[in-house]
Amino acid sequence: MSHQLQFDEIGYWSEIKLEILKEYATAYSAILGAQRDPFLHHVYIDAFAGAGMHISRKSGEFVLGSPLNALAVQPPFREYHLIDILKERTENLKELIGDRSDVRIYSGDCNQILLNEVFPRVRYEDYRRGLCILDPYGLHLDWNVIQTAGRMRSIDLFLNFPVADINRNVLWHDPTDVAPQDLARMDRFWGNGSWRDIAYSTSRNLFRFPEKEPNEAVAESFRLRLGKVAGFNRVPQPMPMRNSKGAIVYYLFFASQKGVAENIAEDIFAKYQRRGE
Repeated sequence: MSHQLQFDEIGYWSEIKLEILKEYATAYSAILGAQRDPFLHHVYIDAFAGAGMHISRKSGEFVLGSPLNALAVQPPFREYHLIDILKERTENLKELIGDRSDVRIYSGDCNQILLNEVFPRVRYEDYRRGLCILDPYGLHLDWNVIQTAGRMRSIDLFLNFPVADINRNVLWHDPTDVAPQDLARMDRFWGNGSWRDIAYSTSRNLFRFPEKEPNEAVAESFRLRLGKVAGFNRVPQPMPMRNSKGAIVYYLFFASQKGVAENIAEDIFAKYQRRGE
């Protein structure tokens, strides 16, 4: 393990997220691995894979990241595609995982790598299916990736909707002061500029000044967008993930084409929501 790499320090809710992803991946692989008519080739995709390890803020100990948790799932996935933009993280992943023919590790922009190299390996008509984790550090994702995943019909998706970054840099009370580059990041993540009409309302004051809508309203509009625009048939209510003060820092969304997948995800969300209360 690299001694020069700065590992992410994660809090309680991030550890819960890792447990959620691990539990769903276990159920997913068990179901897909048992499929025989037709035989389905199922793959694991982690677009912001990180260095493979985190440090628990509570205990100070190392915590396995989502890629290593997925590699421990039984029955195993047929392939693993792990991506991170920082080469030092992917180098550490390679050191931790070793030389395995079923694992491909990529350094670079996940938006391009997913669309050009990974998603073509998970085509519905080729009897391939994928579990894709999109857990960006902020607004670092292109809507085209999300929409492509939905329209492929072969992918179950977990997605971090980063309200902390959105509130800090985009959804200001006075939207005219927001930096153009942050508006562009939000447009790219959302897919267009329609979020402006959702995030602000002029109906609550006499002078028709735009007032910011609550996070819940923005998240719900994004949930509907995952279904109506991206093409996912099943998008349950997301799970709010909080910081140590109880403030929501992001929503963890799940999206799929299958009712059984939605039921499993909802049961897992409910279980861990109760644990976090």
